[in-house]
Amino acid sequence: MPISYSQIPANWRMPLYWVEVDSSKAGLPINRLPTLLVGTWLAATATAAVNVPRPIASQAQADNAFGQGSQLANMFRAYFANNWANEVWGLPVAEGTNAATGTITVSTQPTSAGTLHLYVGGAHVPVAVSSTDTVTQVATAIAAAINGLPDLAVSATAALVLCKGAGTYGNDILMSDNYHGAIGGEIMPAGLTVAYVPLATGAGVPLFTTAISNLGEREVEFVALPWTDSTSLTAWETEFGFGDQGRWGFIRQHYGHIFSAMRDSYADLLVFGATRNSPQLSVMGVEDGSPTPVWEWAAAYCAKAARALANDPARPLQTLHLEGVLPANGEDRFLISELNALSLSGIATQRTLADNIPMIARETTTCTVNLYGASDDAYEVVTTLATLAKLLRNQRQAITSKFPRHKLANDGTRFGAGQAIVTPKTVKAELVAQYRMDEFNGLVEDAAAFKANLIVERDNNDVNRLNILYPPDLVNQLRVFAVLAQFRLQYSRGVDLAIV
Repeated sequence: MPISYSQIPANWRMPLYWVEVDSSKAGLPINRLPTLLVGTWLAATATAAVNVPRPIASQAQADNAFGQGSQLANMFRAYFANNWANEVWGLPVAEGTNAATGTITVSTQPTSAGTLHLYVGGAHVPVAVSSTDTVTQVATAIAAAINGLPDLAVSATAALVLCKGAGTYGNDILMSDNYHGAIGGEIMPAGLTVAYVPLATGAGVPLFTTAISNLGEREVEFVALPWTDSTSLTAWETEFGFGDQGRWGFIRQHYGHIFSAMRDSYADLLVFGATRNSPQLSVMGVEDGSPTPVWEWAAAYCAKAARALANDPARPLQTLHLEGVLPANGEDRFLISELNALSLSGIATQRTLADNIPMIARETTTCTVNLYGASDDAYEVVTTLATLAKLLRNQRQAITSKFPRHKLANDGTRFGAGQAIVTPKTVKAELVAQYRMDEFNGLVEDAAAFKANLIVERDNNDVNRLNILYPPDLVNQLRVFAVLAQFRLQYSRGVDLAIV
């Protein structure tokens, strides 16, 4: 009986028609690719358990689970502005030790009625003022307007502005006014002067040991992480690393990417880029002048990357808009030469053009050097690992579905048709067929070279093991279109003009 059955016994004698079903040749891989947002909760109002991941489907759920106005709830607001369809989870972590505080001081009273267009953490807070309002009345109106927007990350009294949650993240909440200026209809009422002392003294960064442990073996493909201190990044880089216990390691095979953002000067971002070297980490550089907090930048970047890479992991992310975040005003934006240098230093870049909506310029990772510190661009962009993860998942699905309980024989073995046996050649043929399918789907190129370099062989010391050298040629991206415009005022007859 050459056909290999899994269920029907070879000595079965009962008549007549017996069928076992085998799906090994039918299935195709289905990858969920969920996103994880990591941020602090507000312990007093949150209903979720700290350090425990939780699926979230709407902003109302995020507000209820993590506390309205919390860092994590506002990250979900930025996420949903850019990605409303993909699966997303929240991982709340504990607050820090001290809440950031700042002040808004009304120095002189208005002489005409109007609107103070206040911006707190990138959120527009309009405050109506009257020509008869005193300094105290304007200050009280400002506090009332802030407290009347429960989604804000701060609360206020007549002068003091207090971050709702404790931690260093509150120091990134900026306050300003009239962001859009006169051209946007935002003009300070005559006579009114307002001064701001930025939020500061926020202290404490979460410890992620328990939170990461509670993730267990749950697959999360895209992580938005709003902290860029060395301790936090090292913890998550280790979790997503190539080591034996990492998600990219051969044991776990979960894969995934980390997206973050950092607000700083051009010079400091260049210095920071040299301190990290993780293929799984992409940190977007943000100008000091952007009113939007970095945690919302990180969530927006992660959301748009997740949306695009889930559709096609090999397409570049350039030109994808980051909705809901405010860029720095024109004079405060990075120069194109600065953006180029940041990209070379392991910093992902964004730029804003005529529509005044930031867009991804280059999804650079922090990995810029090899083990010896020499420049190396193998993992320079996010799409490289995203494409490789897709290929490996496709291959794993094909192998585990088609050969789950097979015997292994040498090439040339004469066995009956239908036998559950594989040889190095049959496995190689399967890998080439899978590669051609991946090539058709735009993930790889040059199938002929792949086939020539693919090696499938039995192990010399373990007769039950196959060793594979898998050499995919990942498809590339059109990132630079360079033109030499070699013009002429007139072609010379008989010299430059080709005779047809």
